[in-house]
Amino acid sequence: MLPSPLKHWAAPIAAPVAILLLAGCAGTRTGPAPDFTSYVVMGEYGAAVARVLIDAPGCPEIEIDGRKQPMQLRAPAATIALRPTPSAPADSKPAEFPLLTCETALPRDAASARVLGRALPLPAAAPQRIVVIGDTGCRLQKSSNSWQACQDSTQYPFAAVAAQAAAWKPDLVIHVGDYHYRENACPEGNTGCAGSPWGYGWEAWDEDFFAPGAKLLDAAPWVMARGNHENCTRGGQGYWRFLDPRPLLKGRDCNAAADDNAGNYSDPYAIPIGQDTQLLVLDTANTSWKGLKPGDTGYDKYRDLYRKLDALAQRAPHNIGIAHHPLLGIGTDHNADGSVKLLLGDAGLSASFGAVNPQLLPATIQVMLGGHIHMWQQLSFSSGHPSQFVAGFAGTQEDIIPLPAPLPAGTQPAPGAVIEHFSAWQDGFGFMTMERRGPEQWAVEVHDLDGRIRNRCTIDGRRSQCEVARVN
Repeated sequence: MLPSPLKHWAAPIAAPVAILLLAGCAGTRTGPAPDFTSYVVMGEYGAAVARVLIDAPGCPEIEIDGRKQPMQLRAPAATIALRPTPSAPADSKPAEFPLLTCETALPRDAASARVLGRALPLPAAAPQRIVVIGDTGCRLQKSSNSWQACQDSTQYPFAAVAAQAAAWKPDLVIHVGDYHYRENACPEGNTGCAGSPWGYGWEAWDEDFFAPGAKLLDAAPWVMARGNHENCTRGGQGYWRFLDPRPLLKGRDCNAAADDNAGNYSDPYAIPIGQDTQLLVLDTANTSWKGLKPGDTGYDKYRDLYRKLDALAQRAPHNIGIAHHPLLGIGTDHNADGSVKLLLGDAGLSASFGAVNPQLLPATIQVMLGGHIHMWQQLSFSSGHPSQFVAGFAGTQEDIIPLPAPLPAGTQPAPGAVIEHFSAWQDGFGFMTMERRGPEQWAVEVHDLDGRIRNRCTIDGRRSQCEVARVN
């Protein structure tokens, strides 16, 4: 397959954050225009940035409200020197990015935008219909002996999930992180993933995200949170080139290990979505489930992140937080004797945030959206904590160690977080939707691969509740 360039608009961006509106898709297109991929990123204070990935001598022009102007180069084509893959250092290779990444900041009052004849979706000032997905890549990882059947659409169904989510006609798409999973070469003789690209360059990014996500990328603007699979020792180079809405800065690009203390962390940002409501996007890519302690780089970085998050949260009465690692979610694993143990919250963030605020999150945040746990979950609390939704069920190999039903008495995903309502769906792929019903009221639906609704929930302030406790 020919590499598909991403549509990239990158004029110097005054606001550091931008929502990602993906308007194009990978794959060969007929006609005189070159093959390319396009999208729009919504960032800080609602700034929108259009981006194009393209194999061409220079960036194309963008037409905004009938006026053409050149797009600016965000990142040139390049091969980045080898950084050993942490999951299998012997199986590493340089990251090849043969495409230009181009971008342009979109005026807030833009009525239309086109690149090479292709229309781009524009952001709604107050989106009413939002799709939430996460953990979308196909897992190829030697260290865990995990070889998802990327060629089997039933075992790796992100393309079907994206198509169904697009058919729902969202105004906005939120991806809660972990886009890239194809880290190591498929073993010889494994027909499920045979021939899959791997590593951290464009080919793997295209197959893992841009190509299967094409229809949903065409459908609406995107908000792109960062997951642990996009930290600097993994897919961070591609994340900074393709997905982050802020300017690409030397030293914050994950290209050199010496700069990782800059590349692994970034400030939170706010995206207004109408009715005195903001999305607050957090970068938690480098937290540790083992915990963080005073003196650790991450401990200090995430304490600083909390303080900046708190300042942003004061700017609106209604806030929805987006962080890949769910502070208030519940995962599962096996003990040595085969019994199930619960993995509660995120120890690194809990230690860092908790050192500043024992409640973990600012009082003006009503809802947290996350992924990382490969299932769908909803938790509501009687202890004043925000509701937590987990949407890590859109394509990556799922977590199927069963959650106890009911949860053991007294289970708390974080100290003092008293669960009032809990709902979950394991071993089922799909997507979540949110439809606005008021300033802090939302109707939530959980959809499967066929678009069928498997659960319905309501959000009212910090409280949420679902019709079905366990989806079967």
